[in-house]
Amino acid sequence: MKFVIITHAAHIFKEGKVYAYGPYVREMNLWAKYVDEIIIVAPISKEELSSIHFAYTHANIKVSVIHAISFTSVKEIIRAICFTPIIKWKIFVAFLKADHIHLRCPGNIGLLGAVLQVFFPNKQKTAKYAGNWDPQAKQPLSYRLQKWILRSTFLTKNMQVLVYGDWPEQTKNIKSFFTATYPKSKVDQTSTRGFGSHFKFLFVGSLSAGKRPLYAIKLVAFLLDEGVDCSLDLFGDGDERSSLESYIRLNDLTERVKLHGNQTAERVESAYKESHFLILPSKSEGWPKVVAEAMFWGSIPIVPKISCVPWMLGNGERGILIEMDFDRDVTKVLSLLSQQEKLIDISAKAQNWSQNYTLDVFESEIVKLL
Repeated sequence: MKFVIITHAAHIFKEGKVYAYGPYVREMNLWAKYVDEIIIVAPISKEELSSIHFAYTHANIKVSVIHAISFTSVKEIIRAICFTPIIKWKIFVAFLKADHIHLRCPGNIGLLGAVLQVFFPNKQKTAKYAGNWDPQAKQPLSYRLQKWILRSTFLTKNMQVLVYGDWPEQTKNIKSFFTATYPKSKVDQTSTRGFGSHFKFLFVGSLSAGKRPLYAIKLVAFLLDEGVDCSLDLFGDGDERSSLESYIRLNDLTERVKLHGNQTAERVESAYKESHFLILPSKSEGWPKVVAEAMFWGSIPIVPKISCVPWMLGNGERGILIEMDFDRDVTKVLSLLSQQEKLIDISAKAQNWSQNYTLDVFESEIVKLL
């Protein structure tokens, strides 16, 4: 089987191997186990490899290199107009060769793939929509257009569209799906989480405006001012790192709030095991993988009501849903910290739920799709 992947994820060539963003590649390596050849249509990057990158393991991979495109400025729009015909041609050629077409959405490249797949109604296809599928969500036009094309059974034939969450009134080609990080064997390594006098908070994600790491820092700073013995560790990097460092320094938080930068999956796993709470005050998510990972180890997620998060957290039974109203959120968290039995119950429910979504189950579902 020739398996064609259309993605906006930047790829890196290094010593005969192909690398990209780690969680994405680990997932694609599971798909790759059941195909003979992979053709990837994707942009390339000249950045240095880091701990967030991972290599494809398949022995027969070809990359059709395209330019990354965006529409964030006049210059980028002109550039996109120039490169789009070439990108569309490369996607079209790849589709001609494909036995199975796999789109990674949302994204500008995914949008082009979604449009062109319409002309291949007899090809077997899947689309992984890794963004927020909530029909009521306010999203960019390109995202809304992709969703409209993908759920149209008139335009989109022979495709299963994998989305996060269980949404009402969906077309028959929409399949509620999930993602996974840990194998079933790791369930035996977990234990019931205890809650003592010191509370360890954790943030895992990019240090960017969309993830709102400053909100997490301010929440922990408030708890410290209220006399709560707590600390916060942040894993990830991004544009806001320098401003966060300044905020931590100016507010005398250096002993309690630590920025660790990008770390290996093993180091982040250790952090999950040690933490009591994960704070992820994101503006938008698809399936927030770090939330499911934290839950797997019994760390209680503190997350806004976005995308499929309320479903993941059982509407508050398996975590703490916040409103992004600071006064209300800190009051809610503060009141729970004094209820040890309640915290143990939430932690156990989070753990039990997340451990249903292992890599073993994920791989068995992929086989059905192929």
